[in-house]
Amino acid sequence: MSKSSTIAPAPAAQVPGQAGSVPAPVAAPRMLKQRRRRPGLIALSVALIAAGGLSGAVLYAASGERAAVVVVSRDVPVGSLIAKEDLGQASVALDPAVKSVKASEAERLVGQRAAVDLRAGNLLSPAQVTDKTLVGPGDQVVGVSVKPSQLPATKLTPGQRVLVVSTPDPDAAATDKPVPATPKTNSCTRSCCV
Repeated sequence: MSKSSTIAPAPAAQVPGQAGSVPAPVAAPRMLKQRRRRPGLIALSVALIAAGGLSGAVLYAASGERAAVVVVSRDVPVGSLIAKEDLGQASVALDPAVKSVKASEAERLVGQRAAVDLRAGNLLSPAQVTDKTLVGPGDQVVGVSVKPSQLPATKLTPGQRVLVVSTPDPDAAATDKPVPATPKTNSCTRSCCV
């Protein structure tokens, strides 16, 4: 005995409004249009990405660029000669607006004078040193020896105007001819302020 089986066809889709069993036409699958590759546009995109990365790396490296500059290693009063021991070297990142002395120029500073008070740890600017003497024509540096009770109440600074009055010593012999007191106004330099 043999059995045969047949597969019944699936019911055909009917067109609405028709009574017959006519199958509806099936649409063929649409072929997807392949995208056209544009090698020029791909190359341009890769080049722009690489240029952006490279410029970012250059800016990062430039912002951290350090320069060797001269710093003051110990205090130097105004008018004093600068010695090699007064100068040191540091590596710092500088803004272009900051004026500083390069470390390679440190040797030319030795023997020059401090135009202002130089404080230890500060960067040295070219305007802070001079090769000229600070005592001009017609000026004199005078050392004054005074007792602690005769010192001014406030500290004198260089360039401050002072009044020097000469008074006779009370312990001087009576035979000495007294010197008349004449007030004079002078400009204070570092040596008379100490």
